[in-house]
Amino acid sequence: MTFEQLSIFVAVAEREHLTRAAAAIGLTPSAVSAAIRNLEAEYSVSLFNRVGRRIELTPAGRSFLGEARATLARARQAELVLSEMGGLQRGELAVAASQTTAAYWLPPVLMRFRESYGGIELSLTVGNTRQVAERVVEGLAEVGFIEGEIDVPALSVRDMAEDALIVVVAPGHPWADGRKVSTEELATGTRWVMREDGSGTRSAFENEVRNRGVDPARLDVALVLPSNEAVLSAVRAGRCATAISRLAAMPLLGQRLLVQAGAEPVRRTFRLLSHQERPLSRAAEELARLCRS
Repeated sequence: MTFEQLSIFVAVAEREHLTRAAAAIGLTPSAVSAAIRNLEAEYSVSLFNRVGRRIELTPAGRSFLGEARATLARARQAELVLSEMGGLQRGELAVAASQTTAAYWLPPVLMRFRESYGGIELSLTVGNTRQVAERVVEGLAEVGFIEGEIDVPALSVRDMAEDALIVVVAPGHPWADGRKVSTEELATGTRWVMREDGSGTRSAFENEVRNRGVDPARLDVALVLPSNEAVLSAVRAGRCATAISRLAAMPLLGQRLLVQAGAEPVRRTFRLLSHQERPLSRAAEELARLCRS
């Protein structure tokens, strides 16, 4: 049974006239008659009685009419849902993001997306870079946003925006006087508060230190903490330094609760992750466009 057969049956049943039904649905009377005969033959049931020049529903036809109408209504509703999804009027989009992108860079983008596509249900999961990559690989998130590098063959990576890691200290720290801090001093001149392994912030900073000729293992790490907020709070309370996104540090720098040290900033990129074998939905593509703008 096809949806076309159902549509023809309902058109004929509602008009009890082959020619008028054919005109209503844009077919020839012979095509309508053939469709009804094929439907009856396929299921060995008589749906219409031919009485003179008119037709009328049989008891079986009257019983089937309600089911046929309901089935067509559900099909139209399903078609509407697909159309609305294609037009970004409804649907859902699961996003995963690393802490820095989720807390400081991504929220304004999500608000712009929400204002434009209010029918799309957004969900956001926050973790470190490694956890975000895992969620995208496992299909728990359609897209992920991270800072820094990631090497997972299953993932496609797109650059979205630029960021900078800066070294910050409390006002009482020796580096708070603004003097230039050499790469060697990063290893010998202070203790550090760092993010956990798997953090894009930590990975980007250690890679840059290594590229400048210093083994990251030489850094004197006093404390490892799982969030930017905890790291900043610890640095404020002691004589340690940390490397952190300028976006995360900006409020405390503005209040002069922290000071940017004279170490050269580390440039890095916010990136969008998606699975190589899962084409992005229109909603995800639109979110990526907003990120780039």
